[in-house]
Amino acid sequence: MSIAPAEAVAERVGAAGAAAVEAAPLAPRARLLPALCAVYRAQLSRARVARIPLLFVATFQSIGIMVLMRGVVDGGNEARAVVAGSSVLVVAFVALNLLAQYFGQLRASGGLDHYATLPVPPAAVVLGAAGAYASFTVPGTVVTAVTGSVLFDLPMTHLWVLAAVIPLAGAALAGLGAALGLLAPRQELATLLGQLGMSAALLLGVLPADRLPGPVGYARDLLPSTYGVEALARTFDARPDWAVVGLDLGVCAAVGVVSLSVATWAYRRAAVR
Repeated sequence: MSIAPAEAVAERVGAAGAAAVEAAPLAPRARLLPALCAVYRAQLSRARVARIPLLFVATFQSIGIMVLMRGVVDGGNEARAVVAGSSVLVVAFVALNLLAQYFGQLRASGGLDHYATLPVPPAAVVLGAAGAYASFTVPGTVVTAVTGSVLFDLPMTHLWVLAAVIPLAGAALAGLGAALGLLAPRQELATLLGQLGMSAALLLGVLPADRLPGPVGYARDLLPSTYGVEALARTFDARPDWAVVGLDLGVCAAVGVVSLSVATWAYRRAAVR
């Protein structure tokens, strides 16, 4: 009975292991929808504890603005603009401001390298994070809209339109916030851009359009949240013009597709650097 040398046995085992490793197929790339759901659940559970206090801040901020404006605005179109703008401001605070900070921090800390190693499409990472952050805005936006309707004696019959305003305005603002965070060269600049975007949503969304100067009015038309504000404000009329409301929501949806596409491109660009 012959005994093979230990070195020969080790060489044969090592060669067999290397062949097995070379022959092992790579894992298939995850499909968009399952990957999107997985990223969404992970982001939702991860950000729940940290973001809920900030959601209260956003809600109280919007309600405080309406209380202050109650002493200046009596009713009519101005009251509708204040309530609609304050409600969408909750979406802007979370989806635009916080998401810009999140992606700016993720890029600065090297967290994008972790996502780049996963077999997950870039669109799933952007859409999952944007959807998770936008989901936090639902309770605050509803509370703000109901409180504003009570303060200014506005009808609440058509507040169901929030079911369309929140996701569409949230998609447009979340895509913009993600793009700002990913394209900013530094984390501090991403935070600054997010703050400026939220301030623009505050000033251009809450104030009535007919009170703004001409050039500022053009800037208001370029802000994605404006069309969500207009759609919600029109529903406070006794007989809303649903065709115009649908047009405003359609513009929100189109801007959301464009902004999320830009954010996906920005993610690919930042991940390979």
